[in-house]
Amino acid sequence: MTRSNPSARLSAIPKTGALRALGTMSGTSLDGVDVAIVETDGVVIHGFGASAYRAYEPVERAQLAAALGQWQGPQVEAAGEIVTRAHAALLAQVLAEDAEAAADQRAVDVIGFHGQTLAHAPRTQGTLQVGDGAALAAELDTPVVWDFRSDDVRLGGEGAPLAPFFHFACAKYLKRDKPLCFLNLGGVGNLTYVDPRFEAAEDSGALLAFDTGPANAPINDLVQARCGQMMDEGGAIARGGVVETGALELFLAEPYFARMPPKSLDRNDFAEMITLVSELTDSDATATLTAMCAAAVAQGMEHCPEPPEVVLVTGGGRHNPVLMEMLRVSLDCPVAPIESVGLDGDMLEAQAFAHLAVRVARGMPTSCPGTTGVRACVGGGVVSVPGGED
Repeated sequence: MTRSNPSARLSAIPKTGALRALGTMSGTSLDGVDVAIVETDGVVIHGFGASAYRAYEPVERAQLAAALGQWQGPQVEAAGEIVTRAHAALLAQVLAEDAEAAADQRAVDVIGFHGQTLAHAPRTQGTLQVGDGAALAAELDTPVVWDFRSDDVRLGGEGAPLAPFFHFACAKYLKRDKPLCFLNLGGVGNLTYVDPRFEAAEDSGALLAFDTGPANAPINDLVQARCGQMMDEGGAIARGGVVETGALELFLAEPYFARMPPKSLDRNDFAEMITLVSELTDSDATATLTAMCAAAVAQGMEHCPEPPEVVLVTGGGRHNPVLMEMLRVSLDCPVAPIESVGLDGDMLEAQAFAHLAVRVARGMPTSCPGTTGVRACVGGGVVSVPGGED
C-alpha cells in the first residue's frame, strides 16, 4: 500500500475553516456506490451538498461477491479494479456537476474513499478494503484520504464501526441534548450510542459503538438464492411468514452476543444462519432471518449506558416495514427512520467518510476506545495527493 509524501499532504489541504469534502461508501450489501458532499471543519457540520448513487452491474456484483472473504489473489485484484473504476466514474460525474451548479461554488477540497471491504478479521488477519486511493487522487486531481481502518487495527482496535465520530457531529448538528442511538442496517448491523452532553466525540463516555449482528446480508443472500430477487423488497416475503423460535434461540446462543463491546463482524461471520432456516418455507425463512436481525439489535441495546431518547435507523433495513415493526416491538424506546430528523439515510455512510477525511487531513482522531476498542484515540488513514511521492 502506498503512502503520499507528508510534506505534500500538509500543503495540499487547507488547515483551518470548513472544507467541502466528498465522501464515498460501498457497503457489505454490494448494491453499489454512494457519494455525498459535506461541508465540515472535522468537528462541526456546516451543511450538506450534492449526492449520487451508482449501482453495481450484475457482473460486477458477482465478481465482488466471489472475492468476499479472500485476502489476496486474482479475484481480489479484479475486485479492486472494479471498485476503483466504479468510484472514479461516479466521483468524476459529481465533481463535474458540482462545478457547474454555481459559478461561485468552491471546489471540493478532499475526498474520503472507503473502498470495498472484502475481509475483516481484526483479531487475526486484519482488515481488507480494496480500491486504489492514490489512483483516484491522480485521476481526479484532488487529495484522497483512504485506508481508514488499518491503523486502528494495528493499535489493537476492531477497525469498525467508523461512522460514530460523524454520528456525534450529527447529534450536535441536530442540537440534541439527550442520549440517542444511530442504528445502521446494511449488510451488517451496527449501533452507535451518542451522548451529546459531552463536548467532543473523543471524550470518554461520549460514544459507544459496535456491530449488533448480521442485518440485510443473510436476508438478501437467501431471497436471491431461493427467489431470484436482490432483496426482500418492502418486506413482502417476510410479511407472509412465521418466525421459527427454535432457530431464533439457536442464533442468539452464539458466543458473539455474550461479548462486551466494542466488537465487529465480517459480512459472512454468520453464514450458518441460512442453515438454521434451510427447511423452512421461503416466507418463514425470510421472516426468521428478519427476526434474527431485530433480536440482535435488542440484545445490543442492553449495553447502552442509559436508555436513549430515540433510535434513528439508517441503511437499507429502514425500508423494510416488517423489520422496522419488529424493532419497535423489541425496543423500549421510539424507533424511527433517520429522515424523521431531516438526515439522508441513504447517504449517511458516504457523508461520514467525507467528515472523517477532513479529520484525518487535520490530524484529528477518527476512532477511540469506546468505538473500536483501540488502545488510544487514533486518526487512521492514508492521504494521497495529485503528484505526491508515493
